[in-house]
Amino acid sequence: MDKHELNKNKRTGLLERKEHDYALRNVPEPELFRGIFDYEEVPKVVFNDRKVPMNPAEEWWITDTTFRDGQQSTAPLTVKQITDLFKLQHKLGGKHGLIRASEFFLYSDKDKAAVRACQELGYDFPEITSWIRANEDDFKLVKQMGIKETGILVSCSDYHIYKKMKLDRKKALDKYLGIIKAALDEGIVPRCHFEDITRADFYGFVVPFALELMRLAEEYKKPVKIRACDTLGYGVTYPGSALPRSVQGIVYGLNYYAGVPSEWLEWHGHNDFYKAVVNATTAWLYGCCSVNCSLLGIGERTGNCPTEAMCIEYAQMRGTLNGMDLTAITEIAEYFENEIGYSIPPRTPFVGKAFNATRAGIHADGLLKDEEIYNVFDTQKILGKKPTVSISNTSGAAGIAYWINAYYSLSGENAVEKSDPVVKALKEMVDAEYAAGRNTIMGDDELDSMVRIFDKDLHKMFNDRINKKKLDS
Repeated sequence: MDKHELNKNKRTGLLERKEHDYALRNVPEPELFRGIFDYEEVPKVVFNDRKVPMNPAEEWWITDTTFRDGQQSTAPLTVKQITDLFKLQHKLGGKHGLIRASEFFLYSDKDKAAVRACQELGYDFPEITSWIRANEDDFKLVKQMGIKETGILVSCSDYHIYKKMKLDRKKALDKYLGIIKAALDEGIVPRCHFEDITRADFYGFVVPFALELMRLAEEYKKPVKIRACDTLGYGVTYPGSALPRSVQGIVYGLNYYAGVPSEWLEWHGHNDFYKAVVNATTAWLYGCCSVNCSLLGIGERTGNCPTEAMCIEYAQMRGTLNGMDLTAITEIAEYFENEIGYSIPPRTPFVGKAFNATRAGIHADGLLKDEEIYNVFDTQKILGKKPTVSISNTSGAAGIAYWINAYYSLSGENAVEKSDPVVKALKEMVDAEYAAGRNTIMGDDELDSMVRIFDKDLHKMFNDRINKKKLDS
């Protein structure tokens, strides 16, 4: 065996043999993986029982695409709204900048004004980056705005190269390398968006392309980053699942076969098959330092991986918040609803109004005794969002008692029990509503009015406690 076939693994220190030399396969016809992606059928998950090692990087972080990919699915955000949300991203990421970067469009005057407004805040994190198509005109915009890193669209599946761009792999590769070199010549860090990687020929195009990028990085002595884009959410994490859909296979392959350092590697996934969060976490576990997300998961079709979800995933997996302020998650949700007019589905984890609410009397009884029984964690402390009870025909006396204590901020000796007269009175009124045919939950204002009907003096005392708490805070 030629000694030049041996390499030392920088992480383990062990010798390894170079098994393959991955060269571009410039096929005459596109590889569409029709056995997996038969358009007239649900896509198939294929297994080859090849398992790659879990290889988490020392550091993990999050990048955000709310102002780029996210805005493609909602009403356009104003400059003020973008700036306000950028401030909340900064707060959420905390002192160590776990929200590492946020990407922006640069095309319209409004886009440019938003970038300037956020630049003027002077934050180290999130770093302001941009997104462009692979052409010279777009690249000029990056230089004009003084941005140090830009995303560049470099579609890597034959669906895009042959069917959309009408090129072959060699021509696409040459086109991409030209614009990436132009960025490097200007001292700008290119972030190469490998669009549609979960339908791409991994060894015939993805790895050879990535190897070329690593050669450029060596030549220019600058990072060349790669964002693995699961554009249609095809990625799966099942052990032994095969490429091109295997998330761990993609991350391991880019890291091991193409030599892409973990800190230059990023995962961007969509939620078409309900897998955005688990796919992003798997990317972390198998060698990506970075996962790309959007606030509330907004984005094309089913959306991106939610930024707030990955903040919670980070805390679960690493055992620390590492400086993040998760109360900003609740502030972000309130801002979207109150200032932007965006409607968050109420059962959305962490941000929906019903995320830590219950209607069931038996659950309310548990909350009344000890909220830890039915609450996922101390949501008041961590998210600034106390668990609530929505009153309906199934809430029972326990639910009403919990609502009274929560709504009027009653605790300790001031808290009411299920047997309290005000609870009994409200339960009778609520039961009467549903007996008469009501089929919607009771609103806070309605229940507050019922307390006033039962006892005006008690109602005044309860509301005085609310006002006192507001003054104290």
